[in-house]
Amino acid sequence: MADKPRPLVLTNARVIDPSRSIDGPGAVISRGGKILSAGPEALSEPSPDGAEVVDVMGAVVAPGLVDIGVSVGEPGAEHRETLASASDAAAAGGITTIVTMPETDPVIDDPALVDFVLRRARDTAKVRIQPMAALTKGLKGEEMSEIGLLSEAGAVAFTNGRHSVANAQVMRRILTYARDFRALVVHHVEDPDLTGGTVMNQGLVASWKGLSGAPLEAEIIMLERDLRLVELTGSRYHARLISCAESAGAIRRAKARGLDVTAGVSVNHLTLNENDIGPYRTFFKMSPPLRGEDERAAMVAALADGTIDIIVSDHNPQDVETKRHPFAEAEDGAIGLETMLAAALRLVHSGDIELSRLLAAMTVNPARRLGLEAGTLAPGAPADIVVFDPDLPWVLDKATIHSRSKNTPFEDARFSGRVLRTVVAGRSVYNYPS
Repeated sequence: MADKPRPLVLTNARVIDPSRSIDGPGAVISRGGKILSAGPEALSEPSPDGAEVVDVMGAVVAPGLVDIGVSVGEPGAEHRETLASASDAAAAGGITTIVTMPETDPVIDDPALVDFVLRRARDTAKVRIQPMAALTKGLKGEEMSEIGLLSEAGAVAFTNGRHSVANAQVMRRILTYARDFRALVVHHVEDPDLTGGTVMNQGLVASWKGLSGAPLEAEIIMLERDLRLVELTGSRYHARLISCAESAGAIRRAKARGLDVTAGVSVNHLTLNENDIGPYRTFFKMSPPLRGEDERAAMVAALADGTIDIIVSDHNPQDVETKRHPFAEAEDGAIGLETMLAAALRLVHSGDIELSRLLAAMTVNPARRLGLEAGTLAPGAPADIVVFDPDLPWVLDKATIHSRSKNTPFEDARFSGRVLRTVVAGRSVYNYPS
């Protein structure tokens, strides 16, 4: 068993803990891998014997980020990403808990594979890793997976990844079965019959580029169907990613009706739009596709008013074999673990959202939705902490990316806001510069 970490005191900080509505001067003290005290009251607490005392010089100290939208290549495509390399990237981005998708080879649809991910994570990762399991066997959308057994094995939620369950009867059965286990269904809302053969958002930009576009209705129709089925079955549901104003409206109405539903958005859809594709840049090819500026602004507004609950990186590593193609032939996806916080801070600097609200969507909200012991600096909680300077300027250099894949849409982007230290269970797993 590893030795207990040395006590840690982070002082002269702006402590932000959305789980307790704290935002102000303070300190954070950890001992034995747990939070001892955090906030203004910690300023008057004595430092534990033998503690490492760090003056963060006014930087923000917050709960470690929780990212519930992470794809890895292990098992089956370790050349794209391993659990270890994903954890390195996460630590550099201030993320202390990542929740992985089941789209591996083999698919995570068996209790033994859930156990494999948990064991490999314990052995090789420096941050906490929790797996989601497949909704349907082989992600084929035909036969429901063993939700009860997978839950017992340690799956924290159930998703078909980037594959929608098109059959409404199958989805109804899944929601009914999941309800009996209080399991969370996380669904990708894109109608495959409307998105088949499309490569970007439908509209003038797609027409100018001569590319086939996916209509907004592909997302809206699937989401509206799901919400009707949730109302029918009384189950717990999370829309994995939404990207347009009408989807936000549907979520808002569902919440008003008392349904147990939440929604997520990727940091890409908050900070980029279809014009960023430029000269057919495949690192901007995503699912759902980047939308127009009006839809991006609607996503920011929905996040600000609480309609959207969770921000994810939508980390999807792809290598040159899948991305260095003509735009229409390239795979969807971009990496994002290392840039999620920095990119999201653009919304704070632009005045579109308060920092505490932004952090809530990346800490306490995802943790509570998935029932994770994370996302808070409450005394007794795991000492998972991020320290960042929200104003420190930097430029993303592709050569410094920790991920095995380099398909970032933010290459050479200028950011204001950098992670200075990441702490997991009281141990520093990342320090800048490192």
